[in-house]
Amino acid sequence: MSSQASPPASADAPAPSVYRRPDFTAFLAARLLAVLAAQVQAVVVAWQVYDLTREPIALAYVGLAQFLPMLVLLLPAGDLIDRFSRKPILAASWGLGAVCSAGLWWLSGHGAAGVAGIYTVLVLFGCSRAFSGPALQSLLPQIVPREQLAQAIAANSMLLRAASIGGPFFGGLLYAAGGGALTYAICFVCFALATLLLLAVAVRPTVPASGAGTIWQRFGAGIRFIRSRPIILGTISLDLFAVLLGGVVALLPVYAHEVLHVGPEGLGALRSAMAVGEVTAGFYLAARPFDRRVGQRMFIAVAVFGLANLVFSLSHWFWLSFAALAVAGAADMVSVYIRGALVQFSTPDDMRGRVNAVNMLFIGSSNELGEFRAGSSAATLGVVPAAVSGALCTLGVVSLWAWLFKPLRQVDRFEEATGA
Repeated sequence: MSSQASPPASADAPAPSVYRRPDFTAFLAARLLAVLAAQVQAVVVAWQVYDLTREPIALAYVGLAQFLPMLVLLLPAGDLIDRFSRKPILAASWGLGAVCSAGLWWLSGHGAAGVAGIYTVLVLFGCSRAFSGPALQSLLPQIVPREQLAQAIAANSMLLRAASIGGPFFGGLLYAAGGGALTYAICFVCFALATLLLLAVAVRPTVPASGAGTIWQRFGAGIRFIRSRPIILGTISLDLFAVLLGGVVALLPVYAHEVLHVGPEGLGALRSAMAVGEVTAGFYLAARPFDRRVGQRMFIAVAVFGLANLVFSLSHWFWLSFAALAVAGAADMVSVYIRGALVQFSTPDDMRGRVNAVNMLFIGSSNELGEFRAGSSAATLGVVPAAVSGALCTLGVVSLWAWLFKPLRQVDRFEEATGA
């Protein structure tokens, strides 16, 4: 019987699982530790500041202290990330995060007198996030090949949201059991371990962007690139205004204390609720990542996010509030997956730092500046009217952006976003 050569592999055969790449799994582990530390720290700082001041405007200052340094540093950070090795920049930013946790650890025993110091540390933490955010997004395509990038984005988002489930809830339990000292000590350890794990990850080298011209000229090229791509501009601006106007995370300490009448454990559960929805959707996306009608699905997801926040705003029942936040989290997970893939597929490697810096600036504006908007609105209008009006504004933004960015609404597959 004559032997026959094995047939060549089909071009349509699925790519190997991204989980089989050791560098990707090590990268995920490092990110999980850093996100866990950041989530625990976020919920404890918010509760501690509100517990010490009993003023909703204090929560606004928590967001503002982190946003302002990001606003100043994100643009030069994006330029540096395109011109130098990204892994050392990310490692240094996580190291600074460990220093910030140590500072909060020390301040935790100073009571109300330490609030000003807490704001100072949060400013420093905002500086570290200005570099870590765009560096993280720009580094992923250097770890996995392009054919596995969409799956890596889905898996990355899902596993990171898993840390978001345990982080806030664990943070609430830690604060109730041992106060800020125990909580911030654990955050310090997590940031330090994340830094050490990252240093062991191998990344593919890339050709750095040209250093010709001034920093403003180089970043101006990035801005012009984004403006010439309506899919990128529409994607990141939709997230900016939808979350900036409709986010309710900053109001959770007030809702937990004055509306739902639960303690720090209940606040941790509410902060985890969105992560429960995100991970549930993330598991589905990691197993069955879709690549059809992605533009339409993103607009639908953001609309569901607004409707779920509206239900939460009006609820006085803890479990209904929890369920509404979980639905909002699931919708946000779908939006994050589509948004991340569209930006990555649309951006050349030598422009990733600057594009991701602008993206992180928009995300930071929607989160930290959104916390300031929510806190100041609650101080002026009351917590429930502020949350309701914000949710309605999100629905209005979805309708307006669907009309303004028709190419984004009509994009079908991720690959179609290349050059668009």
